[in-house]
Amino acid sequence: MASLVGDKAKELETDHNALSTVRKLKILMLHGYTQSGPLFHAKTRALEKLLEKHIPSGNKTSSLPDYPGGVQLIYPTAPFRLSTQEIPGFLADNSDECIDRWAWWTREKDCDKYKGFEQGLSTIASIIRANNGIDGVIGFSQGAAAAALVASLLEPGRRQVFEQMHKKDPQTLAFPEEWCDLNNMIPNGLKFAVAYSGFQPSHPAYQAFFEPKIQTPTLHFIGSLDTVLDETRSRALVEKCISEKSKLVSHPGGHFVPNDKRMVSVLIAFIRECVTDQTQHP
Repeated sequence: MASLVGDKAKELETDHNALSTVRKLKILMLHGYTQSGPLFHAKTRALEKLLEKHIPSGNKTSSLPDYPGGVQLIYPTAPFRLSTQEIPGFLADNSDECIDRWAWWTREKDCDKYKGFEQGLSTIASIIRANNGIDGVIGFSQGAAAAALVASLLEPGRRQVFEQMHKKDPQTLAFPEEWCDLNNMIPNGLKFAVAYSGFQPSHPAYQAFFEPKIQTPTLHFIGSLDTVLDETRSRALVEKCISEKSKLVSHPGGHFVPNDKRMVSVLIAFIRECVTDQTQHP
């Protein structure tokens, strides 16, 4: 009897270990300017629950065969802590006070070039590496712009584009060294990228991210009542993604991630299509 109990315990332990290492659909979640990972997580909790419901672990009917572990959302915080004077409309007695608001980069005065841009990308590279790669990326506002950059950097052949462009014009950004090994970790690029209220960094230094256009399948959400980001800026990002693999959805809201079931169902259908479409990679 004792041996039977011991064998059963070992069997349960083996099952537990198998479940803990089973493959999951890993999605990097990039927050917007003035947010943080935990805050973005709180704001998208309803979205996360619906994703977990419709992309479950195990052998359920709706499970994804290649991802028996279900879905895993990764919520990092950007590297630059903002002072109150860097936050539009923030009122405080001490303009130099730092609070729990973060950015992937900040803006140079009177210039479309960004301060801390390369460090922001380096932070994201470290996060991807620490998680042994990702399958897709979802971003909001500044995080959506970053999501497009991540998708571009991980595409096959993009490194050569950067090198050729930088050789021709040293003012353009060189390919970030921290991303070289990630191209080997994710050789076919991401399966998808989703941008909520995204925009294209327009300075000529960032040209190699968008020329040629982003090949990764992308889904763009634009709020029809968004008063923070002009719609033309979001559409400019859409135009930099190859049309055959790009989808645009307008929602009747402002500058936020819509969590209602209708909008989330669009997201889920897009993700399922991308991860089951074996013809998407070049």
